[in-house]
Amino acid sequence: MKKHSKTVNSALNIDDPAAESPVIKNVAGSSMFRVQARGRRVKHNRKLKIKIHFMKIKNTIDQHCKQLHLSALGAQVQHLADAAAAEGISYLEFAGRLLEAEIASRNRNDMLRKIKFAKLPATHDLQAYDCAQAEGMPPAKLQQLKELTWLDQNFNLVIMGPNGVGKSLLAAGLCHHALQNGYRAYFRTMDQIMTTLKTKDITRSALADYRKLFKAHLIVIDDIMIIAIARQDANAFFHFINALHERTSFIITTNKSPKEWAETIGDEVITTALLDRILYRCEIIKLSGESYRMKHRKTIFEKTK
Repeated sequence: MKKHSKTVNSALNIDDPAAESPVIKNVAGSSMFRVQARGRRVKHNRKLKIKIHFMKIKNTIDQHCKQLHLSALGAQVQHLADAAAAEGISYLEFAGRLLEAEIASRNRNDMLRKIKFAKLPATHDLQAYDCAQAEGMPPAKLQQLKELTWLDQNFNLVIMGPNGVGKSLLAAGLCHHALQNGYRAYFRTMDQIMTTLKTKDITRSALADYRKLFKAHLIVIDDIMIIAIARQDANAFFHFINALHERTSFIITTNKSPKEWAETIGDEVITTALLDRILYRCEIIKLSGESYRMKHRKTIFEKTK
């Protein structure tokens, strides 16, 4: 009987302290699994709570930014915060970056608004102007114009030349450059100027544009005297120039010499008075060369060799 009991005990490893029965192993394994699962749930819940907490903070910041009209700061705060955490910068430097982001965004939006009000043509970057395209504007002279000293001294520029030599691009580029340097500058064609003068007492938009022009540091009048104008309109145009010529600079592009303006206006007295105002403090720039448009004329047919 004792032998049989010993055999059973030996089979079950009851008497062996180093041995562990399969039942005990299963119980221990199950307990460990539950502990690990509970640990994973706690860890997941902790992460979820942290995520929800940061989402609430982000929503609060967004609301504050909207209330204070800090749109750029609200849009970039997460990115800037992540970058600050990765770089380990101070709170003071982080605050500085937030303000810099908002100021940079406002400056960009302000420039876009100025360009819209200026009514610049699609191509208005002075970097696109090629001094080799036409004679009369060497790089040294262009650089001098970019310094805008002439604008501070209320000088005018009359850019003359045939069609396609870059008169409008040069004028638009200088206008855009003036905007970038903090001046109030506007680009208008002669036809747009005349429309504003004729309708300012009729429509609010024309009156608003007229008032903007009267506060300008620089006004570009593109393609002046390209078509004939009535004597009454010429008189209104003279009074417009006369009211601004001592406090506003003009850039005028034309393919006609000042002497030919009398033929367009049809009144030599008004023409003389107009030229007297424009040319008093003025630099005349004469461009010449082949038309860029004709030189790079587009075609729907393939070029044959």
